[in-house]
Amino acid sequence: MNTLKKLQSYAGGRKALFPVSMALSALAALAGLLPYIIIWLIVRELFAPDGAVAGSGGSLEQRIIPLAWWAVGVALGSVAIYFAALWASHLAAFRVEANIRREAMRKIIAMPLGFFDSHTSGRIRKIIDDNASTTHSFLAHQLPDMAATALVPVAVIALVFTFDWLLGIACLVPVVIALAIMMFAMGENGRQFMRSYMNSLEEMNSEAVEYVRGIPVVKVFQQTIFSFKNFHRSIMDYNRLVIQYTLMWEKPMSTYTVVINSFVFFLAPVAILLTGYTGNVASILLDFFLFVLITPVFSCCVMKSMYLTQAMDLAGQAVERLENLTLYKTLTVPAKTKPVNGYGICFDHVSFTYPDMAKKALIDVSFSVPQGKTVALVGASGSGKTTVARLVARFWEASEGHVQIGNVDVNCINSDELMQSVSFVFQNTRLFKTTLLENICYGKPGATPEEVERAVDAAQCRDIISRQPLGLNACIGGEGTYLSGGEQQRILLARAILKNAPIVILDEATAFADPESEHLIYQAFSALSEGKTVLMIAHRLTSVTNADRILVLDNGQIAESGTHEELLSQNGLYLKMWNEYQQSVQWTLRFVK
Repeated sequence: MNTLKKLQSYAGGRKALFPVSMALSALAALAGLLPYIIIWLIVRELFAPDGAVAGSGGSLEQRIIPLAWWAVGVALGSVAIYFAALWASHLAAFRVEANIRREAMRKIIAMPLGFFDSHTSGRIRKIIDDNASTTHSFLAHQLPDMAATALVPVAVIALVFTFDWLLGIACLVPVVIALAIMMFAMGENGRQFMRSYMNSLEEMNSEAVEYVRGIPVVKVFQQTIFSFKNFHRSIMDYNRLVIQYTLMWEKPMSTYTVVINSFVFFLAPVAILLTGYTGNVASILLDFFLFVLITPVFSCCVMKSMYLTQAMDLAGQAVERLENLTLYKTLTVPAKTKPVNGYGICFDHVSFTYPDMAKKALIDVSFSVPQGKTVALVGASGSGKTTVARLVARFWEASEGHVQIGNVDVNCINSDELMQSVSFVFQNTRLFKTTLLENICYGKPGATPEEVERAVDAAQCRDIISRQPLGLNACIGGEGTYLSGGEQQRILLARAILKNAPIVILDEATAFADPESEHLIYQAFSALSEGKTVLMIAHRLTSVTNADRILVLDNGQIAESGTHEELLSQNGLYLKMWNEYQQSVQWTLRFVK
């Protein structure tokens, strides 16, 4: 019932449709019992002598035809009522499914960047889409039958005991045995399997998405067999679970099928004994006929209860998985925000540890970037450069110390204002499969055509646009336009220039650029960073020589600080990096015969 309460909380104004649906379903089920009774009355008329049935009159045809029409009418009425029940349940279920998706995406969008490092896109999609669909299936199809599954057996038991309690006990014996078999088979082992089954599905889906996305890299390095191992393992794990589950149900289901369909073998001996004991053959045979007609209803109820229990378990696990997905620690929301009154950046004794990691990524880092100045971060991979850059935009919260913009802690700045104050250009491009115009305008949705054209020119993108038959309206990706890494970076720079935020963060923006694109990107940097506060990360040291200040990071700490010339004169880590970089750019390839 806890699962139902959670699901009802997503129903909004359609919550009342759930009890309406259940009531209509119960009414339809009860109406569905009436044709059996009417058929019994018809059989009684057929076997009874004329006028023998109390209250009957007229010919046999006159007595039977109205009953037959009543049976047809009640059956059709039962179907119509059940259709109305499903209509109500589907309306509510669609609202629940939509709200679950909406709420899950709202929470995911608010997650820090670390969430997406530990959850692949395939797994996120699988959890949201499939589990939301699971709740819909339960609410739309199984939930309406809940009231009917509970009410119909009670009504049938009352009916059969009203006619003949001895035959009633006889027909209930196989039902009780079959129900016990189902309860045993669907115990803790069954629930444990369903958890493993859902986990296996998620893993297989995630591996499939990642494998498909990585096919170009796999083919380039000819690692098809090696890269397929994880995907193949997930498929085989799923296969193993399904086989185990099938074998687990083999004997219980076979026994259940035999027992639930053997009610005649229990009814017939009792009916024969009653016939010999009472001598009332006609009455016993009529009751026996009714019991043969109505006893299969118990079988349907048992099966429905089994599917209902399984569906409720699946729905409960679906809700649990959706909740677990969004249990990741979110960013704190300040009770009272403060406006930004400047655009200088300050790190005040900042330390940071990634979730589930013991080692600190940053240790007591302190520095400042005056407004309008450029500070570069250099260091080996894993030294903490990207972590510093992303703490500025509050992709994570500092574990210790304070990160400030304009003397205001970023934790106290309204998230919308913070995002409007910062532009990002990362080494991993994020272009959408839509037009170049929409990709550029993502930085400023209401930009005028003149503003877009100026941003295109400033980002050195004119040659990219001019090559496209549709110009800015050319689509990226599957529609036929493919850009190189350097071209994508220039489009991103156009987006950042159009946004015109006072703070710019550049995270190795030339990492995937060819020499020509790199030259154009540096020209675009000049337009982007003019008058801005810039924090840039670079592995190519030639790109930071003109920075106002360079910070050398080593194992999460600032090892050295100063201008390019000052750092060279210190004869320390930066000088070593500079010499190694100068040697690397002079490398040449020679063929040895």
